[in-house]
Amino acid sequence: MPRTLLATAATALMMAMPAFAAPPPDARPASEILRAVEQRPDFGHVREFEWDEDGYWEVEYATRDGGRVELRLDPRSGEPRPRR
Repeated sequence: MPRTLLATAATALMMAMPAFAAPPPDARPASEILRAVEQRPDFGHVREFEWDEDGYWEVEYATRDGGRVELRLDPRSGEPRPRR
């Protein structure tokens, strides 16, 4: 009985969670966004790259001199978005 209750509770919780947002259909491919980041003069390597539910790509990369850069990029243009 306890396993059934646990499974039921887990299923109900997953169904109550909102669906994760995805990039819009007219967004540039993620590979193009990353390629543009890699062309930046201070680029070293990517630390994180993920889609944010607020509607932008979030990129964190290390610079060649060991610094850290965080960017929020527009999915259509690839241009940086200001922080709110």
